[in-house]
Amino acid sequence: MTKFHTIMIANRGEIACRIIRTARAMGLKTVAVYSDADENAPHVIMADSAVLIGPAPAAESYLNIENILDAAHKSGADAIHPGYGFLSENAAFAKSCADAGVTFIGPSPDAIEIMGDKAKAKRRMIKAGVPCVPGYQGEDQFDATLLTQAAEIGFPIMVKAAAGGGGRGMRLVEQHEGLANAIKTARSEAMNAFGADELILERAIIEPRHVEIQIFADTHGNVIHLGERDCSVQRRHQKVLEEAPCPVLTPKLREAMGAAAVKAARDVNYVGAGTVEFLLDPSGEFYFLEMNTRLQVEHPVTELVSGLDLVELQFRIAQGYTLGLTQNDVSLNGCAIEARLYAEDVTKDFLPASGHIDFWRAAPNIRTDAGIETGGDVSPFYDPMLAKIIAHGKTRDEARSKLIAGLKQTAIFGVITNKTFLIDALQKEFFKSGEATTSFIGKAFSDDDLACKSLSNEAAICAAVILFSSARNAAQDNAVSVPPALYNWSSTTTLAVPYKLQSGDHAVEVQITPRDGNHYDANIGEQHYDVCIIEMTVHDAVISINGARETVIYNLPESANISRIQLSLDGVDTDITNMNAVITSSSATTNAGTVMAPMHGMLIDVFVKAGQTVTKGDRLAVLEAMKMQHELTAPIDGKVTAVHATANEQVSAKSVLIEIEADE
Repeated sequence: MTKFHTIMIANRGEIACRIIRTARAMGLKTVAVYSDADENAPHVIMADSAVLIGPAPAAESYLNIENILDAAHKSGADAIHPGYGFLSENAAFAKSCADAGVTFIGPSPDAIEIMGDKAKAKRRMIKAGVPCVPGYQGEDQFDATLLTQAAEIGFPIMVKAAAGGGGRGMRLVEQHEGLANAIKTARSEAMNAFGADELILERAIIEPRHVEIQIFADTHGNVIHLGERDCSVQRRHQKVLEEAPCPVLTPKLREAMGAAAVKAARDVNYVGAGTVEFLLDPSGEFYFLEMNTRLQVEHPVTELVSGLDLVELQFRIAQGYTLGLTQNDVSLNGCAIEARLYAEDVTKDFLPASGHIDFWRAAPNIRTDAGIETGGDVSPFYDPMLAKIIAHGKTRDEARSKLIAGLKQTAIFGVITNKTFLIDALQKEFFKSGEATTSFIGKAFSDDDLACKSLSNEAAICAAVILFSSARNAAQDNAVSVPPALYNWSSTTTLAVPYKLQSGDHAVEVQITPRDGNHYDANIGEQHYDVCIIEMTVHDAVISINGARETVIYNLPESANISRIQLSLDGVDTDITNMNAVITSSSATTNAGTVMAPMHGMLIDVFVKAGQTVTKGDRLAVLEAMKMQHELTAPIDGKVTAVHATANEQVSAKSVLIEIEADE
């Protein structure tokens, strides 16, 4: 037995908080690590103690093995849980922990090295007889070799980083012409994310399901699986919705996939928690994709259907205990669905976002795993996932309905998120019927579905009456005494208060005329509305509009002048400004040829210089932010008149990088 008493979590955000909760329940002391950017983060405050491990960039902190082991030594930690991402699948880190006399809560360095590398894993699984996707996983990494092998495999083809995961270093290539550039960008992204640029090639399986099996193995030779998870709903090859069980898996197919996963784990003498991922094609054939040698982001859905705490199992196995259950003891009940809440702009091809969190509140009566708080910041240095909202039900539809309700009751203002998209996705008939594959988003959502929505009349009315009431209440707070009977009373004709409300590019003009108490007349153009505030607290309001009740979550980020309101109505989040109360300042305007940084990040490459002629769509530069690389392209045909940044330069959001003068 290897007993430990103090666990250091070599991670951040929601997974660090999640691990701390189980450790605390087991009576274990916890140590958090943090970068300069995370000094006041929830996981730091939640742990028993915390140690600074370096500057904000991950390479200098959360990926710095020497700093993390030094922190373990300083804090007296005798075990390290790596979470997911960062060093969780780094064999050198696992070995360094062992050399330092610290228990690594995970598999052996050998198992990580074999299964954490897609190329080595595929070679091993092919030898073991586990079905694999046809492709190239050889050691020869010359571009010429990859180009030749791709031609033999055939298109469409997937280019993948051999190391790491999470969609980084992965490209779908439809035709040979795009392969050379895909290889270059995949190599660069993989090197920046994982420190290794080896690639593999795989035949692209058209419209598969992404189905994974959760396995556990102890040091006594026991290996079991805890059923499957369907993770088919993805964007940029990163999961968005996950569920257990898979809607289309038959008992026979579940048994076959489970047996293949257990076989894969046994073949590498695996110990601990692991996930064997498969692609399931429409014909029912399945292929080994990769093995994640760590706890998965989506592990909560397995916990809810199995009744097991997977982190507790990890702790027990790492201390040398047996699993304590056999395959026959595994009982899976009901259905669970998880939604990943990301800081990203769905209207801009799911572009990651960063910014300040003005207000955060998790929904009641539903599991939420989060690592954020009101007043915190979403940093451009790390993954944009903020939280996971998970629902369990006796049936799939019950779980789905609970999750929709939970998302609508989840409040997050200040940073743009994908919350509304998640609700829309769960309500799509394609998902509701259990038919979603990896092509779900492209099939179920049109460009209009993903475009920025207009400000609805209902949202405008709710915003206007809340702004009016808040301003009125602020005035009353400054008065000596105002009896409730005189609220909204005037000795002259009641005056209509105009509100020109703007959200993004959309504007609505609302006239609010107070009546008695909390009743108002609202007009938008020729349309009249009878409005009543039934209930109103600091962040919640129930408003009747022509007899229909609307439940609203809101926040006033600029309470001093009450000119702006952040509002969530039926799950749709909107940031609204009362233009009448805003004094606008003159600022330099940008023309159609101005290329600005869409977010904070590192400019990896700049491909153009002043005087160069470009065509709309040409690659201008590559920006790396939140572990992903984003190509910046020419918005118009024209000539480059100025380049304001160079490669390997950190740039801020909305800074002007390149200027193009349009062709006449």
